[in-house]
Amino acid sequence: MNQTRRIALVAHDHKKRDLLEWADYNRELLSDHSLYATGTTGRLLHDELGLRVTCFKSGPLGGDQQIGALIADGRLDLLVFFTDPLHPQPHDPDVKALMRIAVVWDIPIACNRSSADFLITSPLMKE
Repeated sequence: MNQTRRIALVAHDHKKRDLLEWADYNRELLSDHSLYATGTTGRLLHDELGLRVTCFKSGPLGGDQQIGALIADGRLDLLVFFTDPLHPQPHDPDVKALMRIAVVWDIPIACNRSSADFLITSPLMKE
């Protein structure tokens, strides 16, 4: 029996296409779970892939912090955050705060396609 997981999907601007391709490849798996995303990423996932996504504000406008609040409230199981280490982020303190809260609360984090593949296909996703 599959257990529904609560998964947040976030991507920096230069990584949104990578996240969409990954989500498209894993669409069937993702559709079995409750998905959350920051504004633009969530709209893309819904509009281009038809996934049901609860959208928050854009990351720089507070969306990263809204997802962090889900983690602190114990309402998120997995964070997929395709970060872009090659481009500076104007809201870098928010990004670091989100990553910090995920580590503090022991939430699995995937920062690229390879780590996201490992997490989404893990047998622990079903336990």
